[in-house]
Amino acid sequence: MTRIGFIGVGRMGLPMCANLVRAGYEVTAGDARSERESAVAGCGARWRGTAAEVAAEADVLITVLPGPGEVHDVMAGSGGALAALPATATWIDMTSSSPAAGAYCTLMPRARGISVLEAPAGGGVPQARAGTLQLFVGGDIALAERHRSLLEVLADPQRIAHVGGHGAGYLTKLLVNLLWFGQAVATAEALLLARRAGIDLDVLRLALMNSAASSAFISRDLGALPAGDYLTSFGLDRCCEELAAVTALGREHDVPFELSALVEQMYQRALSRYGPADGELLAVVLLEEAAGVRLRHGLP
Repeated sequence: MTRIGFIGVGRMGLPMCANLVRAGYEVTAGDARSERESAVAGCGARWRGTAAEVAAEADVLITVLPGPGEVHDVMAGSGGALAALPATATWIDMTSSSPAAGAYCTLMPRARGISVLEAPAGGGVPQARAGTLQLFVGGDIALAERHRSLLEVLADPQRIAHVGGHGAGYLTKLLVNLLWFGQAVATAEALLLARRAGIDLDVLRLALMNSAASSAFISRDLGALPAGDYLTSFGLDRCCEELAAVTALGREHDVPFELSALVEQMYQRALSRYGPADGELLAVVLLEEAAGVRLRHGLP
C-alpha cells in the first residue's frame, strides 16, 4: 500500500486526510500548527512535527496549504520536506497557486528526479468531507493516470480533469475563481437593484436559475446571501492574492483584462475595509453598504 505524507491539515486538509485513512492508506501528517496533532490522531493518521519527518518515508507527498508562500516554506524552508523526500516519490501539490510560483517550487524536486503533479482543488469543506472535490491536474498525463486511484479517494472521478502540463492546473484554478468572483459581484449588483425595485429575491433567483443568466454561482451559491452567509471558508486576503496573480498574468500576456481588473479592485477595497477576514463574499457587503440595502432575509 502506498505510504502517504500529508502536509496541511486545516479546514480542507483534515477531511481529505481522513478520507485517505478510511480508504486504507498509511498516512503520516503534519502541520505548522502543533495543536492540530490531536485532530490528526483522531482521524487515524500518524503525526510528525516537521515537514521533513512527514516526507521522509512517503511514497506520495500531498500538500494542501494556504498559498504559494507556505508551499515554499514547507518544501524548501528550514526542516523542509524536499531534502527528506525520497527520489522515487511523487509530490502532489493541491494548493491554489500561480503558475510562476508553482514553477519556482516544482523545479527543485524535479531536478532531484522527484515526480511532481499539481492538482488544485475546487469545492469547499463539505466536498472535502464527502470526497467529491473537483481537481485541475497539471503535469505529465501518464503520472496523473498512475495516481488516479489515489486522486479518486479525494475527488469525484468525473471531475478530475487533466488540463495540461505544469502550470496549467494552477492557472485553470485561478481562472475558475476569477469567474466565480466576477459572477458574485455582478449578481449582487443585480439583486440590489431588484430589491430596490421591489422584486422578491426568492422569485428572482428561481427566474435566474431557469434563464440564460444561470450559472453554478446562481444555482448553488447564491442561496448563501439571503441567509447572511458570506462563505467564511476562505480568507479575503487569499481571494485578493489569487485575483492579483491572475490579473498580473493577463497583463503579462497582453490580454484585455478590464472587467477582471475591476473585480480585483472591488475585492481589494473590501480587504482595505474589513481586513483579512474569512468570507469569499465580503465584496458583496461592500456593495450592500454603498446601496444602504441588505440582501439578507428580514433586513431592510
